[in-house]
Amino acid sequence: MEAHAHEWLNLLLRWIHFIVGIAWIGASFYFNWLENNLDREPPQDEGIDGNLWAVHGGGFYYLKKFTTGPERLPSSLHWFKWEAYTTWLSGVALLVLIYYFNARAWLIDPSVRDLEPWQGIATGIASLVVSWFVYDGLCRVSRERPGLLTAMVFGWFALLAFILTQLLSGRAAYIHVGAAIGTVMVANVFFVIIPAQRELVSALKERRPTDPGHGRNGLLRSRHNNYFTLPVLFTMISSHFPSTYGNSLNWLVLVLLALVSIAVRHYFNVRHLGNRLAWILPAAFLAMVGLMWLTAPRPAGQGGILVSDAEASAIVTTHCAGCHAAKPTFPGFITAPKGIELDTMDKIRIHRVAINQVTVLTKTMPLGNLTGMLDEERTTLGHWVQTQENAQ
Repeated sequence: MEAHAHEWLNLLLRWIHFIVGIAWIGASFYFNWLENNLDREPPQDEGIDGNLWAVHGGGFYYLKKFTTGPERLPSSLHWFKWEAYTTWLSGVALLVLIYYFNARAWLIDPSVRDLEPWQGIATGIASLVVSWFVYDGLCRVSRERPGLLTAMVFGWFALLAFILTQLLSGRAAYIHVGAAIGTVMVANVFFVIIPAQRELVSALKERRPTDPGHGRNGLLRSRHNNYFTLPVLFTMISSHFPSTYGNSLNWLVLVLLALVSIAVRHYFNVRHLGNRLAWILPAAFLAMVGLMWLTAPRPAGQGGILVSDAEASAIVTTHCAGCHAAKPTFPGFITAPKGIELDTMDKIRIHRVAINQVTVLTKTMPLGNLTGMLDEERTTLGHWVQTQENAQ
């Protein structure tokens, strides 16, 4: 019953995280698009910075952006903040439920660093807290030099990726880098962007000039959040791709994927200025091809040695079938992960390529290597898969 409750709590939190994340990112993308597509050509109404006509859902919309603010605030003013807060809260809840409650399986990999659970958890929490203070400090010191600031912020998260991949499992390292960036994003909203908007509203109510510094700082943090979005989205789905987090250069793979994501985001931010940056998308595609080559499996010495089905079955039964079975025996699992069952030889054959990927090439399974799979056993499985492929 405990495993069943855990699974449904996981489902509920993921669903909430997914829904509110779409709301937050969707609003961010929409307002960024809106800002880039406002008609700012004269003549404009006095006090209007730009306007835009749109058609959607069977109706026409006409939007205006004020240069400073309206003469009188409307009775109903919509704020965009709870989407960000709820996304972060649900994400942290998922982090605790999945990675901290079962740290031995998901958070720690003895082949990387044999930490105690509390050490892994402390490392994960510290990565979130320290990232905010480092980022905020860099913004305060270098806000007037945006190019240098961008380089230093990116450098910090690249360093964080390297550090975490030396301490945690590759899968956990990736998700914590994403969680650290997400923490910075929501802290930007809570500590900088919303206070800047409150100052704007208060100034209008009190009929006094606004402090332009608040607006500039809020705009800077909002722009950073815009570029952070795609790297965070990748880390959210990265657990499905062991060839990334399971690579021996997993930190570099993550850094390069982040660069590609930021470049694509930049193109969509500036495409309204013309086609002079249209080269970004094909360059990003070529970069992804290069990453595919970088992460391609390079098996060594798996040919020429015959391994029987019985040997392969014994290894899979010992190290994999506890979770991947019609009726899993490993605590916390009530169904086979991803529906992959390996409790018969026919099923093992069907999934041999996936077995080879996660146990031999990337060594990301078994989870946390809790069953103690030896390198010799991984090599034997690799030989068996090669035997099967040669027999086809």
